[in-house]
Amino acid sequence: MLALSGAGPIAQAQTTAPAAAEAAPSLPPVTVSASGLQLGASDMTTPATVLEGDELVRRREATLGETLNSEPGITSSHFGAGASRPIIRGMDGPRVKVLSDGAELHDASTISPDHAVVSEPLLATQIEVLRGPSALIYGNGAVGGVVNVLDGKVPTAVPAKGLEGSAELRANTGAREGAGAFSLTGGTGNLAVHVEGVARDAGDYRVGKGWAPEGEATRKVLGSFNRTNTGSVGLSWVGDRGYLGAAYTRQAAKYGLPGHNHSFEGCHTHGNQLHCGAHEGEGEDGHDHDHGAGHGDVPVVDLRSERFDIRGELRNPFAGFSALRLRAGVTDYVHDEVEDGAVSTTFKNKAYDTRIELQHEPIAGFKGVIGLQTSQRKFSAEGEEAYVQPTVTRRTGLFALEEYRLGDWRFEAALRHDRQTARAETSGIERSHNGTSASLGAVWKFTPGYQLGASFTRASRAPSAEELYARGLHMATSTYERGDASLRSETSQNFDLSLKKTASDTTFGVSVFRNRINNYIYGRTLDALDGLQLLQYSQADATFTGIEGQVRQRLNRNLGITLFGDTVRARIDGAGNLPRIPATRAGLRLDGNWNAWEGQVEWVQVARQNRIAAFETATPGYGMLNVGLAYNGQFSGGTPWQVYLKGTNLTDRLAYAHTSFIKNAAPLMGRNLTVGVKVAF
Repeated sequence: MLALSGAGPIAQAQTTAPAAAEAAPSLPPVTVSASGLQLGASDMTTPATVLEGDELVRRREATLGETLNSEPGITSSHFGAGASRPIIRGMDGPRVKVLSDGAELHDASTISPDHAVVSEPLLATQIEVLRGPSALIYGNGAVGGVVNVLDGKVPTAVPAKGLEGSAELRANTGAREGAGAFSLTGGTGNLAVHVEGVARDAGDYRVGKGWAPEGEATRKVLGSFNRTNTGSVGLSWVGDRGYLGAAYTRQAAKYGLPGHNHSFEGCHTHGNQLHCGAHEGEGEDGHDHDHGAGHGDVPVVDLRSERFDIRGELRNPFAGFSALRLRAGVTDYVHDEVEDGAVSTTFKNKAYDTRIELQHEPIAGFKGVIGLQTSQRKFSAEGEEAYVQPTVTRRTGLFALEEYRLGDWRFEAALRHDRQTARAETSGIERSHNGTSASLGAVWKFTPGYQLGASFTRASRAPSAEELYARGLHMATSTYERGDASLRSETSQNFDLSLKKTASDTTFGVSVFRNRINNYIYGRTLDALDGLQLLQYSQADATFTGIEGQVRQRLNRNLGITLFGDTVRARIDGAGNLPRIPATRAGLRLDGNWNAWEGQVEWVQVARQNRIAAFETATPGYGMLNVGLAYNGQFSGGTPWQVYLKGTNLTDRLAYAHTSFIKNAAPLMGRNLTVGVKVAF
């Protein structure tokens, strides 16, 4: 968990502050695109994490989850090297929405943690994480939060010089990874064209000292390789009042699935108990269960995703409205899980989504946005692990977000109503759910440099198609999953209180939250047999409580020190802890800058996680030493360039992610050095 320039905008302020400045620094303005009203981060009623610029360049990893993993309140699902989804305040899957410039991404990552998010961090220009009222307008199911990845694949302006772009190369030692990315935008008159691409080739990664899986003499996680290629081309018409454009994006990836256990083939249930092997009088299932962990025995995901995006904005479209925004997309996603050279299971997801927003002019002091969002997803799985029958899910949502400013106060309110219909194609079962969600928030800047924020959100989330209709063996996570078509919508009531100091030599941000969820849907383990768990999607009331924050002290104009950390507790009422909840973390970071140099060194301590659910094992704690160094320069023509080096887990500690289904089969990466260079022109 490396935070090279600090976690969030507090440390970023120091990085961008002039070295010679004698006045006390303050946070620079950072616009949060997904806020709905183009707000600054300091105006948000709940914490907004924003990564951009040089900090984002050095923080980016191969997956979105690992890129955000060091932010307070955010961890990752960690499934080897190819799949890792963000977990916000202990919530993951469908409770965390991932957006591409405000449009929902459609892949298979919400279905299972071994499925990759089709978002390429190396092409991101800004990553935002939202909670509270602003997150609500992107879906009532986003009770954990929203991750919005901004990119430039649909140009919004014609380059002033006619041509602009960037190129980046990087490599690391932990997985012998090599990666390169480029971005190029050109245009003339009212037309702008953008092309971009990424290529990545990473082998199996090494873990920390002391790991010795049975029968193996290597410290590499076999099957943890990751090879990805992403390309996009976009075209826009840009006028004085806005733009309208489209882009085509294709991503292809091959990555391994560590921890896959063939011995579970043929396992089934008898009531609420698991049974593996043949019944008396029956023959064996014909499979050879004595598989080693060699490369040829590790299943490989062969992923292909194609998406067509339309984006547009028209300023002052008609009287009383200041902006009209459009986001629409069509996705054709498919991935094969290949075992011993043959396709065992194929997952397909064909989806479309449309989002229209109208931002109105102030009315009696109220400024806001109203909108409509609709989507359809056709999901299917065919083959050995088709544990979910083909489904069609349709969603329609109406939403509104309003703000009112009064002196040092800013008030915010959001309202959204959704209808979801999920139909199982094989059985013909169809379930419909309606839900209305609302949120209220306020920010009080009670004295210069200080602000207090509070919000209350009541949100309704409809069960996903997988939670309703799953039934079958899922060997990637070593589970047998059973859905429940009678599941009701869950209702969350979240209270968030935050305090920030944004100016002077001492800056800080701290947030406490309590999220009470009625009819919380989770995979309850009913039985376990030789490492295989029977998960029944069930409902019970649950409570999430936690705190996250950081404080930074500027020591002088070149040095600063930051203390940061987070903790979350998640319990089912009367039934103990929820599974795979992140462990408590705390860290200390020293950062410095001198002329064109900047660097950081930090220690992150993750506590032992022994607040565990039934059939779950405790995870030992660990500490990691991370460093970062960067040099910024310019060519003779004024073109900027940067060379950076970062080292993670320099003491080569053996570390496990408690949030991972395969924590013992795929520990975290050991000592790793990454070097990169980026040029912008």
